[in-house]
Amino acid sequence: MAHTMRVDVVSAEEEIFSGEAEFVALPGESGELGILPGHTPLITRIRPGAVRIKVSEQAEDEFVFVAGGILEVQPNAVTVLADTAIRGADLDEAKAAEAKRLAEEALVNKEASIDYAQAQAELASAVAQLAAIQRLRQKR
Repeated sequence: MAHTMRVDVVSAEEEIFSGEAEFVALPGESGELGILPGHTPLITRIRPGAVRIKVSEQAEDEFVFVAGGILEVQPNAVTVLADTAIRGADLDEAKAAEAKRLAEEALVNKEASIDYAQAQAELASAVAQLAAIQRLRQKR
């Protein structure tokens, strides 16, 4: 049996994934992170994007979209505390595309009284969600 670590991905609403894994990859604040069992302890913010989890003795990787959050790594455990997390199978491309369109319109509309930081965050999340859907589609 391969070396594994405990992986938990949770959002404010629910636990999305909990189990043993051989590898985790996700978008860290400074770039893509790859985590193996025995990794040096680490706490960092994560950007919107796909979390890829290589589950032991499972052919297909688990995918979870996160809209940002915090990552904690211990030698035998990885915890992702996500602002929002959606299982890869539950991602809705049409909904993400519509959210992207609305955020782009809000940023272009100079007359609207909007929170530009919020609109930019929503746009970044929608773009990351569409990219995650694309990655998931390529893996199938």
